[in-house]
Parts: sequence; C-alpha cells; structure tokens
Amino acid sequence: MNPSKIILPIIVLSQFCCTSLWFAGNGVMGDLVATFGLNESAVGHLTSAVQFGFIVGTLVFAILSIADRFSPSKVFFWCAVLGALFNLGVIWEGNGLASILSFRFFTGFFLAGIYPVGMKIAADYYEKGLGKSLGYLVGALVVGTAFPHLLKEMTHTLSWKTVLMATSFLAVLGGALMVGLVPDGPFRKPSQKIHLSAFLKVFQNGNFRSAAFGYFGHMWELYAFWAFVPIMLQTYELIHPAATFNIPLLSFLVIGIGGLACVLGGYVSQMVGTKRVAFMALLLSCVCCLISPILFAQESGGLFVAFLIFWGMVVIADSPLFSTLVAQNASPEIKGTALTIVNCIGFAITIVSIQLLNEMRIWTSSNTVYMILAVGPMLGLIALASKNKATKTT
Repeated sequence: MNPSKIILPIIVLSQFCCTSLWFAGNGVMGDLVATFGLNESAVGHLTSAVQFGFIVGTLVFAILSIADRFSPSKVFFWCAVLGALFNLGVIWEGNGLASILSFRFFTGFFLAGIYPVGMKIAADYYEKGLGKSLGYLVGALVVGTAFPHLLKEMTHTLSWKTVLMATSFLAVLGGALMVGLVPDGPFRKPSQKIHLSAFLKVFQNGNFRSAAFGYFGHMWELYAFWAFVPIMLQTYELIHPAATFNIPLLSFLVIGIGGLACVLGGYVSQMVGTKRVAFMALLLSCVCCLISPILFAQESGGLFVAFLIFWGMVVIADSPLFSTLVAQNASPEIKGTALTIVNCIGFAITIVSIQLLNEMRIWTSSNTVYMILAVGPMLGLIALASKNKATKTT
C-alpha cells in the first residue's frame, strides 16, 4: 500500500482529536454559566480568549520558525499534551471568569502548534493534490470544533466535566498518533536558523497576498458564525415559540456539516480550479450574511435550520483552498512560517468580529446584526478579484 494513503487518515484523525479542544468551553457553556456564575456575554469572551491565545501562539511560532526548524510531528505532540492540560484546568472548582479565561487562552496558545502545524505536515507529504488533502484536514478541524456540542448532547447523564476530560483525552491520543506514526515528510525542507523577517517577506508575492487577504475576509465571518450558531437557534425559538430545537445537536450539525463541504470543495477544486471554488464559496457565504434577517423573520423552523446548514457549508468550504494557495505561493523552507503567520492574522481578525457581534447584540435585539459579517467576505472577494492572474493549482 502507498504509505501516503495511510499517512493522510492518521493526520486527519489526529487533527480531529486535537481540535476538539477549540470549542470545548462553548460546548458546555450553559454549565459553566450556572456553576461559576458567569454572565451572558461570557460566550464571546471565552471564544475570544481561545482565539487570542492562538494568535499569540502563532505569532511566537512564526517569529521563531518553530514548524520549520523542528520536527513538526514532535511540535504537534507536545502542543497537544499541553493544550489538553490547560483544557482540564477549567474543571477546577475554584475557577472564576479570570481563571477560566486564562485556561482557555493557553489552550488556544498551544493550538497554534496543532492546526497550522498539521497543515504543514500535510504539505510536507502532498505537493500534488494538496487542495484535496487540506480539504480532509480542515474538515477534521470542523468536525473537531463541532464535536463538543454533540458530546454534550450524548451525555445527559454525565457531568460537563466529563466533556472536558474526554476532549483532553482525545487531544493526547491525537498527539500520540501523530508523533508515533507520522515521520517527517519527504518534501520537508528544514530551516536551520530563525528567519525573523520571513513572516513579512512572504507578503511581497502578489499571488500570496491575494490568497492571504481572501483568507482574512473569510476569517472575519467564520468563527463569529460558529460561536453564535447556538444563539441564532435560541433567538429563532424566542421569536417563534412554536419552534422547538435540539440546540446542541443542531449546533453540531450546522458546524460539522462544514467538514463535508471542505472535502467536496477539495475534489471540485481539482476539476475547476482552487481559486475559482474559493471565490464562489466566499460569495455564497456573503449572500447568507446579507439575507439572514429575512430567514429569522420567516415562520418555517425547518427552512431556518436548512439555511443555517447551507451557511455552515459555504462558510468553511473555502478555508482549505485558501490554505492551499498560501502554501503553494510560499518558499518551501518557510512554508510552515507562512501558514502560521497567515493563521495568526486571520485569527486576530476573528477576535474583532466576535467581540463586535457580541457588543452589537447587547446594543440591539435586531437580527440585522449578523449582516455585519458580510464585510469580511466582501473585502476578501475584492482581494481575489484584484489579482487577475489565476493561481495554478495542483
């Protein structure tokens, strides 16, 4: 059997196991609010704490060229273990909002050694068909992100602490699989020194800038949408009392279906082009932002759920394609740094959009607030359209 066919499933499984740490706090948010006396704005703050930790982590990893100087699999393993430990910290009975935010921050910090490093490992193995490979990898991230919602739904008889312990166990398992079964890839070109200017130098490439700015627009919308999916469902129930939703299960479905969209997008990109598919997905998600108030107002709960499922697909389908374009337009010896710094900036943008949406929901009860998410896709579409020379795909 071709070893590369074995490696990809291992990378995907490891990525799924470890990225379940990402929204573990959101999956048990109701219990955290009740147990520690948090207010309703906690969901935005806790999500942003993970994002902020990830940003700081990716910045440190990029400046020090960690993923290019050291074995990516070993970096992945140690970050998985440390991320799991800080995730467990949330179950401490003496926690308050400040300590929970700290634990979530450091969980996000070590996720910087998991998500972009996982993509670096895949890029070290697959030069051809990278879009399809990253489609599976980002799909694993999506399902891992949605998994805490499903785990909460499946564990009515278990405590919320069990959810956090389970996600930490999965993270350690994913790290062990990666370090034990995935050696350094054949296309890896290790860097022997720190490139302090590498994360700035990559933006001199026009095709790289186009892909990166498209990704930044996509990120403005993505995590804000994911963070507020349960709230969107709750809001619709309040507006339409006849609607009764299983919110944890539907939250998992709306977010998790994006994993399938990533895989399908990867395959379609091989036929019609990576940049073209990314552009179309970004355009469709932009439309979803703009028409969302209409869907809140209409009476059919089924139609509303179907709309969120469609939105959940198009909001993420372009993510592995943008990462593919970024990887293809970066020098091999700093590919890991390029992926990491683009992730760093992208996730910095998510903090702004999440906090802005959080504050707008406090200012007004109008569901037009979700239209603000369209700003990112609009700017991303402009960035992609401004570069007339299409990026060649593999």
